[in-house]
Amino acid sequence: MRLAIITTHPIQYYAPIFKLLSQRGKVGIKVFYTLGQQGNKYDFGFEKNINWDIPLLNGYAYEWIENTSTLPGSHHTKGIINPTLINKIKLYNPNALLVFGWNYHSHLKVLRYFKNKIPIYFRGDSTLLNYSNPVKETLKYLYLKWVYKHISHAFYVGTRNKAYFKKYGLKNDQLSFAPHAIDNDRFKVDRSEGANELRASLNLSAGDILIVYAGKFEPVKNLHILIAAIGALNNQKVHLLLVGNGMDELALKQQAGISVASNNIHFLDFVNQTYIPIIYQAANLYCLPSISETWGLSVNEAMACNKAILVSDKVGCAIDLVKPGYNGAIFKSGDENSLLKKLTELTGSADRLTELGKHSGMIIKDWDFTQIAIAIENKLLNETN
Repeated sequence: MRLAIITTHPIQYYAPIFKLLSQRGKVGIKVFYTLGQQGNKYDFGFEKNINWDIPLLNGYAYEWIENTSTLPGSHHTKGIINPTLINKIKLYNPNALLVFGWNYHSHLKVLRYFKNKIPIYFRGDSTLLNYSNPVKETLKYLYLKWVYKHISHAFYVGTRNKAYFKKYGLKNDQLSFAPHAIDNDRFKVDRSEGANELRASLNLSAGDILIVYAGKFEPVKNLHILIAAIGALNNQKVHLLLVGNGMDELALKQQAGISVASNNIHFLDFVNQTYIPIIYQAANLYCLPSISETWGLSVNEAMACNKAILVSDKVGCAIDLVKPGYNGAIFKSGDENSLLKKLTELTGSADRLTELGKHSGMIIKDWDFTQIAIAIENKLLNETN
């Protein structure tokens, strides 16, 4: 059984799944990368070129598809235009397709072309958390109902993603759970020496509490509210480390500069995959304050490092991964008082945070790549039964 996988570009959260599927040998796969082969990869969120420092192309078959877009990128619909894609897929002659994301010119074209020819599987992580207005919601509903009529089966990543698929027309027998996951084993490796060096570089004492955010500095992450809450907390034993880059960087640094807790707020530029586990392991608490987040895989990463978690209620993974009082807390998105209340509760005891973090490690251990591979294999192999 041959599976053609259609996705934009090598991603650290997906490439290991492709490698695992190939290693397990139960299905044959070939990945078609639609963004096209490029050298430096400019990331519009980080506002810089990103070259991951872990291998993303080893252990599985793949092909770069020529992208003729005048403005190549995965940040907009017409950033991926592949005139040869359908013929390339036909040459591979797959038994089924697995498409990651539909909102690109070529991906939607593939869905339309192969509908009723071979089974089309789909992977996405959208939720129903963001409501606009009745008119826009009605138009969106009609359009997405049409889009998902092209899908034979979807692999949902969590509770909110499943609700999304069901709203737009997919039935229970068209849905399989394939959890959003990261390389848990890589993040669990002890990096305490590096973590201690990082804490020392920030002038933290053994009893200080370090709250970390790692990712893009962009409006949707709502990092301004986190800086404001740390200022309002006004606890010299509590530090905040923001790791990354992006369009909000200058404004965030200016805000931190006038904060009453400015000596407790630290910034690091984007760090790559081999170093990011050190960031998490240096922390006592990981916070993702987004006003919109389909999932939040950085939460998986922090949990794999046995860290307590604080997220807003607009973070997609909250309902699945964050158990209030057991491994962290959830605050009301955009509400500084709600955030401050949870921070006050959580930062009262470093020992308590350690206990919550251990619970995070227990929760996340089964959210792994193997579960995704099994879900895909089971669906594809059952097509012949």
